[in-house]
Amino acid sequence: MPNAEAKHSVIQVIGAIPVGRVCTYGRVAELAGLPRHARYVGTLLKQLPANSKIPWHRVINSQGRISFPAGSDKWQRQKQKLEAEGIVFLGERVPLKQFLW
Repeated sequence: MPNAEAKHSVIQVIGAIPVGRVCTYGRVAELAGLPRHARYVGTLLKQLPANSKIPWHRVINSQGRISFPAGSDKWQRQKQKLEAEGIVFLGERVPLKQFLW
């Protein structure tokens, strides 16, 4: 189980994702020095307080999709945040070749 230092590393990586870019859970884990810990990244994001300044919305799955159930309030919120930053969706997917950080 990753420790507090690992948590800090993940938060730093997420905070470094530029506006207008996205990153996958797995890539965040790799960049934080935690290869094969994509689920840990997701768990950590679920634990963030609602008023967090961390750009959690820039983290999506490896298929370019938002991980919340499509059409749910949380899905809509994440999609709106990404679109406000210039991210374009093709259907329910973000074209990773264009927007992946």
